[in-house]
Amino acid sequence: MRSISLGVRTPTPALVHDMRPTNSAFRIAHSALCAIVLFARLPTQDPWPALDHASQTYQTIHTLSAQFVQIIENPMIGAPDTTRGKLYQMRPSRFAMRFTKPKGDRIVADGRYLWLYTPSTAPGQVIRSRIPEVGTTGPNLIGQFVERPRERYRARYVRADSLPDGMADVVALLGTEGGGGQPYTEAVLWVGRNDGLVRRLEISEAAGQHRTVILTHPKVNGGAPGREFTFAPPAGVRVVDQ
Repeated sequence: MRSISLGVRTPTPALVHDMRPTNSAFRIAHSALCAIVLFARLPTQDPWPALDHASQTYQTIHTLSAQFVQIIENPMIGAPDTTRGKLYQMRPSRFAMRFTKPKGDRIVADGRYLWLYTPSTAPGQVIRSRIPEVGTTGPNLIGQFVERPRERYRARYVRADSLPDGMADVVALLGTEGGGGQPYTEAVLWVGRNDGLVRRLEISEAAGQHRTVILTHPKVNGGAPGREFTFAPPAGVRVVDQ
């Protein structure tokens, strides 16, 4: 690195002893400045190897199951809402979240419809809608971020992180102009270095809500019960189409 002239006058011998502490402090400050300059010149890490790894891994997955914790933060509501359960996915369009907290809630994508049944908050009704191509509760909860990411997103590398299952690369995604009408402003993914599985998602939704989904104990291509991808409204429950 090019030396920097500091404009310091050479001290006389009589002043050398008195100025030693000052010189020492000056050298430390100078070294810190050099370190900052060098750090600023370090190249930004490329996010695409991690995303390509996740995309390639996803293409090999036919079925996936995992335990999940979901945290939803909404500034209009107050305290974060934390739910738990088990997630199932069968490519290309079947998906389910069976909640153990609150017990009995379910989200099911059966290949045609998306069913939202939450008796904990809306007893007596189930919401039914055509399966969306994008969305944070649709059948592509993971796939929407790792299928063709180079075509659909701008990406930046955030950091490396240590998880119980090993190291992960943290990558932030922003939709491109041609990426479709995503209902979120940013998504952050934790991609396992060893297996390319997405272990965590943080989604900032366009409506102002922040959603975190943490996946543990994943089971890949081990089969998934077919009953998890079907839904029959319980007797007396009203179906609301959207």
